[in-house]
Amino acid sequence: MKVLKFGGSSVGSAQGLRQVRRIVAANDGQIVVVVSALGGITDRLLATAAAAAAGKPDYTDSLAEIVARHRTTIDETVASGLRGAIRRRTDELLDELANILRGVYLIRDLSPRTGDAIVSYGERLSSGIVAAVLEGSRLYDAREFIRTKTDFGKHIAEPDLTEKLIRERLADRPRVSVVPGFIASDCATGDVTNLGRGGSDYTAALIAAALNAETLEIWTDVDGFMTADPRVISDAYVIDRLSFEEAMELCNFGAKVVYPPTIFPVYHRDIPILIKNTFNPEAPGTFISRERVQGRDKAIKGISSINNTCLVTIQGLGMVGVIGVNHRIFRTLARAGISVFFVSQAASENTTSIGLRNEDADLAIAMLTREFAPEIEIGEVGSITAEHDLATIAVVGDDMKHTPGIAGKLFGTLGRNGINVIACTQGASETNISVVVTLESLPKAINVIHDSFFLSEYQVLNIFVAGVGQVGRDLLEQIRLQRRTLMADNGLQIRVVGIANSRKRLIDAEGIALNDCLRRLEEEGTPSTPESLRDEILALNIYNSVFVDCTASAEVAALYRSLLDHNVSVVASNKIAASSDYALYRELKTVSRKRNAKFLFETNVGAGLPIINTISDLINSGDRILRIEAVVSGTLNYIFDRMSAEIPFSRAVRMAQEAGYAEPDPRVDLSGTDVIRKLVILTREAGYAVEQRDVERRTFLPESCFEGSIDEFWHRLPKTDARFETWRRRLETEGKRLRFIARMEDGRTSVGLEEVDNESPFYHLSGSNNVILITTERYRKYPIQIKGYGAGAEVTAAGVFADIIRIANIR
Repeated sequence: MKVLKFGGSSVGSAQGLRQVRRIVAANDGQIVVVVSALGGITDRLLATAAAAAAGKPDYTDSLAEIVARHRTTIDETVASGLRGAIRRRTDELLDELANILRGVYLIRDLSPRTGDAIVSYGERLSSGIVAAVLEGSRLYDAREFIRTKTDFGKHIAEPDLTEKLIRERLADRPRVSVVPGFIASDCATGDVTNLGRGGSDYTAALIAAALNAETLEIWTDVDGFMTADPRVISDAYVIDRLSFEEAMELCNFGAKVVYPPTIFPVYHRDIPILIKNTFNPEAPGTFISRERVQGRDKAIKGISSINNTCLVTIQGLGMVGVIGVNHRIFRTLARAGISVFFVSQAASENTTSIGLRNEDADLAIAMLTREFAPEIEIGEVGSITAEHDLATIAVVGDDMKHTPGIAGKLFGTLGRNGINVIACTQGASETNISVVVTLESLPKAINVIHDSFFLSEYQVLNIFVAGVGQVGRDLLEQIRLQRRTLMADNGLQIRVVGIANSRKRLIDAEGIALNDCLRRLEEEGTPSTPESLRDEILALNIYNSVFVDCTASAEVAALYRSLLDHNVSVVASNKIAASSDYALYRELKTVSRKRNAKFLFETNVGAGLPIINTISDLINSGDRILRIEAVVSGTLNYIFDRMSAEIPFSRAVRMAQEAGYAEPDPRVDLSGTDVIRKLVILTREAGYAVEQRDVERRTFLPESCFEGSIDEFWHRLPKTDARFETWRRRLETEGKRLRFIARMEDGRTSVGLEEVDNESPFYHLSGSNNVILITTERYRKYPIQIKGYGAGAEVTAAGVFADIIRIANIR
């Protein structure tokens, strides 16, 4: 024998009712079908009653819609031979409803008793229609056997009497019985009552327990319990199995699949619950039972939340060690009919915080203030305050029990994403960890928790790319080509959610397709400045955000501080921030560490070569950098490598720019400014405080080349060719070459053009290659040597890509 409960969405349309008929017909054996009101009717009844009580004549319009809805449903679903009888029964009930509403309108009063009577018509009407659709079934009136008593102003089922009456009334039932859910009657008065919103589930559970059903099936419009709200988490998925305790925790914290009291009756009779989708009956659904399924790779099963949270805090040193304070708090709230769903207390007992609905806060404050008036007067209780517009998140899973690090991982995940935990609690069962956060941070919090605990199929990084010049373009293409591999092999999804150039930006929180993103940026992008780009990134408040700077803009670099301060990680090929004032460099490092947001700039020196990370590893492992000698300008090395009898110096500079090695203004390279920036960055990463002005610079071009416009520079540059050709010939005869070398020794720095012979490690460099020698206390005799391509958009983009992946902490 089974009990099948169908919700309002299942019986609210002709399509749904036809599905109900098919599902019932597919089951063998005895079945009790419990039904809700047609979808939306309960809310419409409440609104109509409120309009009538307010003396609004147009309440009749709403009533007419209710009448039409039920008559249309009968015409669309009930067989013609049965249609007349069910129409008459329905019209009788609708006439009764109209008379009650007329009375409410005339006396301008809606008592709780009358309100209960009015909302009962939803299930009384729907159950008659469902019974007619299920030909051969018998309709029962739940008011005859579901009995309630009043407790703190609420209708509570009287379980013993209800069980006895169910067994008596349904003893001689046919194969298919139909029962209206939700409605009940008072034990003492016989008045119509109900089991509260969602009470049809509870009706079904009471019947299943009383009749010792083999299964309670709850048919709804979703495939089962989800790992999180699919409206917030796009890749949330159905949980195949839950224990009763897990299901109860998820229900209590906002998962609306099952009405929370439903679980208690069937739990004690060990009757499993199966959640199924009326409109997708082939889906396996969620199976809820006493069995605890363990040994899986996920410690938590799901995440649930309550949007409507207010945190009321009672604080006072006079509460410490006083017996009975909490008893008084909860007794006071219970008498006022206020439900508490969250409790957090300091171990010192001087602060107790309780979570309740926002609409209950004012009454709670008033009642608690009255209760503790004597203590407030003498200062033993300092304040009773309410913090509104919060949200409660519950992380649920039986496997959390005795699993070290779950709470730490939860709080670490929230902290890294800039989400402040206002209060938290965990029961001794360890099945539920609950945290209170601001309402605005709720979507982000749920996303990062879902992602962090691998409930999502992939770990997601949300990327904003500023600068779509050659490096930015190459980066976007590399992400496009590698995206599927990272998802398949590493479980990492890199989602580009924003791209921007100096004029426009294109933002899409769901992700931007990379195959035509540059076209969309030009055609669909909105006007943008660095500041407006930052403001939109922060306003979106997307979890696991990474800002990627592929520009050479000081204005864009100026955004890093505020981005890091809001837990947005920064990856930069732009050298300006890391080489600017030392105080700013340290500030960015400090904010990054404080906010647990990454600030990575490996490509500032050597493009994709692992230079900065190597230095960082050496320092972190206790080594000390003594000396750095480096050719770190791929541009200058390319120029002096290309220079020959056939290619004068000025032509070699042109070739470097055409090949994409030089800065937009090659004077940045030729002046040594770019090398100075790189040396400053390396020296700082090696642990020394240095400014650009501290670097000794030995230039090799006359000052006139660095004055005036870029066009004037190109005009003057050929005048230096003769000098460089003379120099080149002499070096050729001496077996030497020109290299622009950066040096650091014990914090002292210099850059300049030097002549090197074939004994030097810099002699055999070709093209845009870089070479860096690092001498440390451990590597004193044989310095570490790092060599490879040190310029070019493709390798720079690859280095930026590697920094992005490093943020995800995958190998």
